[in-house]
Amino acid sequence: MTSRRRVVVTGMGMINPLGNDVTTVWEALTAGRSGVGNISIFDASLYPTKIAAEIRNWDVSSCVDDPEQWKKRGRHAKFAAGAAKQAIDDSGLLDSLKDRGRVGVYFGAGEGNQDFFNFTQMLCAAHAGGGEFNLDAFIREGQKILDPELELEQEPSMPAAHLATMFDVHGPNINCLTACAASSQAVGEATELIRRGHVDAMIAGGAHSMIHPFGLTGFNLLTALSTNNTDPTKASRPFDRLRDGFVLGEGSSVVILEELEHAKKRGAKIYGEVLGYGCTADAYRITDIHPEGRGAIGCMRASLEDAGVNADDVGYVNAHGTSTTVNDKVETVACKAVFGDRAAQVPVSSTKSMMGHLIAAAGASEMIVCLLAMRDSVLPPTINLENPDPLCDLDYIPNQARQAKVRVSLNNSFGFGGQNVTLALGAWAG
Repeated sequence: MTSRRRVVVTGMGMINPLGNDVTTVWEALTAGRSGVGNISIFDASLYPTKIAAEIRNWDVSSCVDDPEQWKKRGRHAKFAAGAAKQAIDDSGLLDSLKDRGRVGVYFGAGEGNQDFFNFTQMLCAAHAGGGEFNLDAFIREGQKILDPELELEQEPSMPAAHLATMFDVHGPNINCLTACAASSQAVGEATELIRRGHVDAMIAGGAHSMIHPFGLTGFNLLTALSTNNTDPTKASRPFDRLRDGFVLGEGSSVVILEELEHAKKRGAKIYGEVLGYGCTADAYRITDIHPEGRGAIGCMRASLEDAGVNADDVGYVNAHGTSTTVNDKVETVACKAVFGDRAAQVPVSSTKSMMGHLIAAAGASEMIVCLLAMRDSVLPPTINLENPDPLCDLDYIPNQARQAKVRVSLNNSFGFGGQNVTLALGAWAG
């Protein structure tokens, strides 16, 4: 039986509310800074939640050769272009690549720009003069004001398509949208493509922005968002007794995954290894995690089994840690089930306390955090953890980063719909 092909990370890129590159984001995370503030993308003054973690002071023209072509492309697609350009440049993958059919894209991207204002204008036209909904008037108004290019950019698959064109890579091109687990699942599935020999490298990650009227409305109706509008930087407080919901973030993170021998042959620097991938479904409810954490427990254990390591080998967990009452409690239960008597000694932190919840882009972002934590022997904190919750009683690295040498870390991503992914990541000794 032949040994399984090993998959390593040779490039990384990030654009998120804490900064426009990996170094800046990492410095902010280890310093415990928050990227949350008042919403400026649209007028949110009438919403229960008026805060989010937005990307500021960045433009796609800084990373593409043809900015004019990107004007109508989705906000998330632009973030993807920026993060992917950083990752490709960091890896040097394309410098001497001979077969571009051996490189593909696997993304976990959400919906693009939501055409809220044109849609409401169409509804107004359909109800002009009162009375019943006038479908003909609705369609006529839509034909006048809708832009087909902008409508196309709403499709979640568009960022992956744009990246394939941008870098002229001809391998598999796939997008998955499994809610908050999407980009972790993209990394896991991309890893499997490399392991099976279908490709030698993959551009993997995610991109999303739900900071728009539809996104804010939906999560407010679910009562999932924090309404701490008076003190935005304190709003995301995972595992804290006074937590009242998560904070929407936005951005993109991209990693270059590469077969180990392929990376060694070209002399690539290596950040770490994807050791294991676990994926489960709660099969319970669309918006609620299973109260006993069966899906979370299952994917954590599956990732360890796939990696061929024991729970005792894990030195750090980057938690899904959304700052919702249910998620944080159940994730604590899951960690206790997986780590047993050692659970209280395993450092766990939620970097969503600083960057907000990047939804489809969250998993890949937090994977990069794990790799940097192992590289630098620094574990980022969970900020705003000030009021202990008796139901959340693990070591969450409260408020200040910590020095610690870690060889294996887990990255948890648990999405709406009961989608669960855990990535087991290994440090690289060289």
